[in-house]
Amino acid sequence: MIRSTIIMCEDKSIDNSMVAEKSKRLSRDNWLRGALELLTSVGVEGVKVVLLAKQLGVTSGSFYWHFKNRRELHEALLEYWEREMTDSAIEAAKRFKGTPEKRIWNLMEQVIASGLARFDLAIWHWSQSDESAREVFERALEKRFAFAAWMFEEAGFNNIEAKARGRMMVVYMMGESTLIPDEANNRKELLQKQYEILISP
Repeated sequence: MIRSTIIMCEDKSIDNSMVAEKSKRLSRDNWLRGALELLTSVGVEGVKVVLLAKQLGVTSGSFYWHFKNRRELHEALLEYWEREMTDSAIEAAKRFKGTPEKRIWNLMEQVIASGLARFDLAIWHWSQSDESAREVFERALEKRFAFAAWMFEEAGFNNIEAKARGRMMVVYMMGESTLIPDEANNRKELLQKQYEILISP
């Protein structure tokens, strides 16, 4: 009787462990978001399976539900950064229904509020020693410059003015998000002033 009780308790413990592990099973995007966070603090050489799993609170074995190896994680991480931090933002801005000027402000505000550019510096550092990362970073940057120029053209500026203002906007947003620690209220006030400068005749 005692032995049966012990076995039942052990089985229950195993079941609970399996339920806990299943409840913590993360999506592919969860792993990639976690890898981006890790990248900003330790660099690409530190983005390793065991360390990432520990940060996410799961076993390293669960990593292999989504990726074959660390190299595949790195490739997916670059694709995720480009898609989520550049492509998705551009598509959302294209769908914006307000005036061209309001579209510019809305995008600037979203970049700061959502932290869309805060991983840029880490990706840039990575790109200095990895060809694939360099290609992705430069492609994403060109997309941002091109779209920003288009927005300013829509707001009535000629081609040269639009390119210059668009480039200033992109570089400002990237630097503001990654290099300048600041309080949210102060940052929004400065963002408003920067916007007014950019759209002024």
